[in-house]
Amino acid sequence: MTKLRPETIAAKAGFDHDPGTGAIVPPIHMATTYARDAAYQLIDGRDYTRDKNPTLLSAERALAELEGGAAALVNASGMAAATSVFRAWLRPGQHAIVPRTGYFALRNWVAAWSSAWGVSIDVVDTTDLAAVAKAIRPTTRLVWIETPANPTWDVTDIAAVAELAHRGGARLAVDSTCATPVHTQPLALGADVVMHSATKYLAGHSDVLAGALVTPRRDDAWAALEDIRHVEGACLGPMEAWLLQRGMRTLFARVERQSRSALAIAQRLAARGVTVDYPGLPTHPQHAVAVRQMKQGFGGMLSIRVAKPLELVAKLRVWTPATSLGGVESLVEHRHTVEGAASPTPPELLRLSVGLEHEDDLFEDLVNAL
Repeated sequence: MTKLRPETIAAKAGFDHDPGTGAIVPPIHMATTYARDAAYQLIDGRDYTRDKNPTLLSAERALAELEGGAAALVNASGMAAATSVFRAWLRPGQHAIVPRTGYFALRNWVAAWSSAWGVSIDVVDTTDLAAVAKAIRPTTRLVWIETPANPTWDVTDIAAVAELAHRGGARLAVDSTCATPVHTQPLALGADVVMHSATKYLAGHSDVLAGALVTPRRDDAWAALEDIRHVEGACLGPMEAWLLQRGMRTLFARVERQSRSALAIAQRLAARGVTVDYPGLPTHPQHAVAVRQMKQGFGGMLSIRVAKPLELVAKLRVWTPATSLGGVESLVEHRHTVEGAASPTPPELLRLSVGLEHEDDLFEDLVNAL
């Protein structure tokens, strides 16, 4: 049989049917411990649920296959997944590069953790390859990028940064939450690990908290990540793993629809003179990189700049003002308010997460509010 295409892999999500019952929906294995036989040997190689729950492993197999990786780890949250990379791969006296634009909570954590742990950090515009090259030191061990980057949707050239990082003796980690495996496969472009806040597009229904890491190879670096999750216990519960697996089965249908709607809304708003941040627009600074690096669309996230953002939000009826992104419902967020006084996000920016509602309803709601 020929290799299955990503859409088919996602729809099956690591499961075809239960051989015992014929059920076509994966079971949820709630057991936390497993019996041994008369010789006190493990019956199926499982002793405890932390790393070996069948529901957890099924979700990991599906995600690894979607990303073209050798293995995956699902975690209790996106932050648990992301922070484990820094803690596993960096030691006191070493150096890391993090992006100027990206998830604000992670950047805050990195600043506090690195100071206490004795790790040097440089905040760099990772879309500027010369700046990345200049920032790499002999002690650099990790380059972290996010693309497209929240909330201005900057696009970093993964392959180019991977080459720079590897030449300098560092590993490259890519937060691909908003690109998803539908649009980008960072491992194929040279990344050493890809991270997802699986709460967002992978699960897709705003009802489960999860994070994930995927590796291109099983090596000592991956073993260190496995060890952190095992020892510290930031594992996903079986119910959450099942919900994640369920979400992945509709990943392509959801993300492709959201991306089409986002592009249409971005184009229509731009035509009315609204300032729009979206990688699919030719006016976006990294549009050429996005065209080369992303496939089947440019994602379901965009931002707009308006003079009175909170007044606009108050007039919306279809868009829901709320944190998070990637669900079936369309959300609007004023990041500057959420992030507080130290926010690097421009106060005029509104972040839009396009859901599955009709694009005309979403567009007309924005126009009426404008």
